[in-house]
Amino acid sequence: MNRYFRRVSALFATIASATLLSAQTPAATPAATPPAPAAPKPNHNIHYRLGPDSLEQEGVPKGTIKGPFTLPSEVYPGMQHTYFVYVPAQYDPAEPASLTVFNDGQAMMHPQGDVRLQNVMDNLIYRREIPVMIGVFINPGRRPDQPEPTMSEWGDRTTNRPAEYNTPDGKYTKVIVDELLPALKKEYNISDDPERRCIGGASSGAIAAWMVAWDRPDQFRKVISVVGSFVNLRGGHIFPELILKSEKKPIRIFMQDGRNDNRGLGRTGVYSQDRDWFYQNIRMMKALTAKGYDLNYSWGINEHGQKMGGPIMPEMMRWIWRDHPVSDDPNDMVERSFREPKAKAKPVN
Repeated sequence: MNRYFRRVSALFATIASATLLSAQTPAATPAATPPAPAAPKPNHNIHYRLGPDSLEQEGVPKGTIKGPFTLPSEVYPGMQHTYFVYVPAQYDPAEPASLTVFNDGQAMMHPQGDVRLQNVMDNLIYRREIPVMIGVFINPGRRPDQPEPTMSEWGDRTTNRPAEYNTPDGKYTKVIVDELLPALKKEYNISDDPERRCIGGASSGAIAAWMVAWDRPDQFRKVISVVGSFVNLRGGHIFPELILKSEKKPIRIFMQDGRNDNRGLGRTGVYSQDRDWFYQNIRMMKALTAKGYDLNYSWGINEHGQKMGGPIMPEMMRWIWRDHPVSDDPNDMVERSFREPKAKAKPVN
């Protein structure tokens, strides 16, 4: 009997020891659940695509792009501007042509870019939807040792672009009016009528275009603005107030921007209305409307860039040039036909 009790006592002692050990051993930690992946940022530009008017079309006479040409600057000593000239197939030196100038020229004319303005002009001139015009694509100024802007670097870090395009001091206007125009008029028959001159651009190039017309409406009266930088980069947010307190000027402008343009969050994450592109474009629109300017505008869902402005550029050009001369004579078969290049005179034998 004693032997039996000793065995039972030993068994309970073993169980108690195992129980105590189990209680002292921490339970295994379950495997951590990996965090859910962050939701992908929406691509607000995904549905914007170039249409046929922005692409080369079979049978449409193609203009010629000449250049690059170098324009030394006295306004910005030590700087030079590279520019290219689009000459439509229908250009006739005997007849004054209209003029369209675009800042950030390399991006506006890039054959795989978001705008491809040379194709737009080819197609619309051929169908008589805009007048025959010389097109100029001018890059921001740079020193000879600095690189040309590219599609990936428009020159904010490598050229004089920030100073020229974003500063409302009138200096860039002098580059266009006092340096570029005389060089162009030496080579081409360009109309002196400011109603037949347009200047445009995107981002900082857009506010620079606006400033040229604002400063010199006696030279340019048409403006195309794509995601215009009417913000406080170097004081450009002042224009709504200037427009409201100034006498109305004879300027026509088409503005485009997007709800997902740069929205004023700096590197610190602090919001500033002065740096909110869409907010400031709305302010410009309201000021221009209040003063009775000849204004059109289109707001999209796009981010900063030309993803919307490029596809609607043909319509922007049609609207800005909507009052070019036309004939209403039903028997004018020239007016009712495609605009073909002038036939070259055959040499006399």
